[in-house]
Amino acid sequence: MILFPAIDLKDGECVRLVHGEMGSATVFNPDPAAQAEAFERQGFDYLHLVDLDGAFAGRPKNAEAVEGILDRVSLPVQLGGGIRDIRTVDMWLKRGVRRVILGTAAVKDPGFVREAARLFPGQVAVGIDARDGLVAVEGWAKTVNLSAVDLGRRFEDAGVAAIVMTDIGRDGAMKGLNLAGTVALAEAVHLPVIASGGLASLADVSRLLEPDCAVLAGAVTGRALYDGRLDPAAALAMIRAARDAVA
Repeated sequence: MILFPAIDLKDGECVRLVHGEMGSATVFNPDPAAQAEAFERQGFDYLHLVDLDGAFAGRPKNAEAVEGILDRVSLPVQLGGGIRDIRTVDMWLKRGVRRVILGTAAVKDPGFVREAARLFPGQVAVGIDARDGLVAVEGWAKTVNLSAVDLGRRFEDAGVAAIVMTDIGRDGAMKGLNLAGTVALAEAVHLPVIASGGLASLADVSRLLEPDCAVLAGAVTGRALYDGRLDPAAALAMIRAARDAVA
């Protein structure tokens, strides 16, 4: 179980949204690289970055902020938002991103996702963002008539490294993860699945460590870290204790 602290980028700043609505953005740190350094000091193993403006524009829009983070931390980074062609995948991986997340492209250009996974084995993840069980694209602005499970199954044999499953209705709302839907996806595909959207407390972390959630590879947390509801030291200690117990 990996706990991924999220840095969502809008206009070069670290923000959090509610339900993916850009108008709901709250700036938590105007210096994303400093925020990344703080997460590294707290002991996290991996960073989750999203270029929110890029997700809407279809091309990188916060490249300077991402590069600033890459320059200042040694943690591995996974990045999504606005990555819609092989050139951009190659650019970010060469720049030092460990894994790119392809979301809208998974729906609109699955051939590109398959080709990226073939060219860059172990470095391409699929981002599945769902609202009421249906997949949303283009920065969550549009919903398509396709379930998260059906989309995940399309890439089961493509060689992707993981699926990041976000429940839009819970994202930023502090309601807890949609574990029923995310576990169902993880049980339907033979791929690592990372839960995202709604993780709010140590109780949620504890729930992730129960046996029925063992199929999950990790979870993303954002607002709960920024507003102090989730103590990072306590959360990471719980995860380490669970790892030690099964080692």
